[in-house]
Amino acid sequence: MKTLAGTGGLVRLILRRDRILLPLWILPLVLIPISYVQSFGDLFPTAESREKYASNAGFITLYGELSGTSLGEFITWRAGFVPVMIGLFSLLTVIRHTRVEEETGRAELLGSSVVGRHAGLAAALLVTFTANLVLAVLLALGMQSQDLPAAGSVALGVEFLCAGWVFAAVGAVAAQLTASASTARGIAISVLGAAYVLRAAGDTSAHTDGPLAWLSWLSPIAWAQRIHPYGANQWGLAVLVLAATVVLVAAALYLSVRRDVGAGLLPAKLGPADGDLASPLGLAWRLHRGLLVSWLAGFALLGLLFGGVAEGVGDLMRDDPAVQEMFARLGGATGLIDSFFAGVMTIIGLIASAYAVQATLRLRAEETSGRAEPVLSTAVSRLRWAASHLAFGLLGPALALLASGVTAGLAYGAAIGDVGGQVPRLIGAAMVQLPAVWLLAGLTIAIFGLFPRLSPVAWAGPAICMLIGFTSAGVQLDEWVKDISPFSHLPQLPGGSTSAAPVITLVAIAVVLGAVGLVGLRRRDLPVG
Repeated sequence: MKTLAGTGGLVRLILRRDRILLPLWILPLVLIPISYVQSFGDLFPTAESREKYASNAGFITLYGELSGTSLGEFITWRAGFVPVMIGLFSLLTVIRHTRVEEETGRAELLGSSVVGRHAGLAAALLVTFTANLVLAVLLALGMQSQDLPAAGSVALGVEFLCAGWVFAAVGAVAAQLTASASTARGIAISVLGAAYVLRAAGDTSAHTDGPLAWLSWLSPIAWAQRIHPYGANQWGLAVLVLAATVVLVAAALYLSVRRDVGAGLLPAKLGPADGDLASPLGLAWRLHRGLLVSWLAGFALLGLLFGGVAEGVGDLMRDDPAVQEMFARLGGATGLIDSFFAGVMTIIGLIASAYAVQATLRLRAEETSGRAEPVLSTAVSRLRWAASHLAFGLLGPALALLASGVTAGLAYGAAIGDVGGQVPRLIGAAMVQLPAVWLLAGLTIAIFGLFPRLSPVAWAGPAICMLIGFTSAGVQLDEWVKDISPFSHLPQLPGGSTSAAPVITLVAIAVVLGAVGLVGLRRRDLPVG
């Protein structure tokens, strides 16, 4: 078909561009569930202990309902947040190779050659679908190597595959709706977040015999999870998810021919008749504000979620030494609720590091798109231009962590009648993650300034830290392995002892890395394609 001409060439181009990024999100998401098998098998050796642990309402909100008490079913349940992460990476990959390509003008340039109208979208979906297939195969083989049933291992791979495929298709549809890549990301991530909330609300209601259990059936995440690997292995639900994927892909293809290249179906908001951005910071604000608002809303919701379930988790932890041990590995200190919050604030900090890297890499996007040159052709220096974006890469995560600390404190404080006492404690627990987040942002600046073509390698920082953080919850890692992650050096708050030395050290390293990157930016050519 003429509309798909050149798809193969674009697939090869995407694979070349993402030869580092794809392994960075595939391998950690494969290794996390595999790492749980032996560790959680030792922590919860009996069906009764697994059922007791998983029956807590807080954990049901986070991971869903446990379908059975076998080890495979328990591991599948405990890895219940992984499909959300797979869906996030999938939709971001599709948008990056469709809407971003149009926004930067590269799609129009390629379209002037022998490339069909649907080739770009088809190539992005093919690569993302194949990446999810590779993830599913590696996961199935890895779980089977842990002496778990082959059929259940395949079903678990299919569950993760379905989550990735359906949200890749969601990203494809979002890319057709707006001319802005950031707005497309916001739409797609909002759909993902809504799917997770519907799943959480429906499963929690079902656990308490409430009237809202049907909400889960509105969520493709719940469809995938209800395949129930190692138990019922309900392949029909996989067919349902794949059918939804086909419908969404067809919708994306249909919508793509009803708009101009570079435009979106939703009308662009008109700017003011008269306006003056006044400074590079004003321009950066226009570029970052949508992303900032989206992340702030997401972190506020995370804080509400974790704060709302903390009291119930605390009741479970008081009765189960195995659960106490697991949260201690996550970074807990003294006190059961404090141990829970120390662990989840580390997770929130890891997510904040992803936001820091994304916001900082906007510098590279501005450079490769050609938008940086007109700004720098004025009296604006390179350092001033870079600082305008770094303000959001550094202060944006700080505001996001503050939002999560405030909402977690409000939710937990309201539950126990101590809002005034809990809000400042949890704000402190959230904000103490900031030095590690800044270090990863500093590493991103250094890579951008010194080796701009390798800028995507910056995502290795959050990926490695997430892998260490999630696996350490169930595996006793060697100290030198945990020391690789800057998050392992932070004071474990609330409840733990505080020390200024590691905080100052991490901030100092972040400053040095950032300074090295800015010096490199001043000395190198710009742009570097």
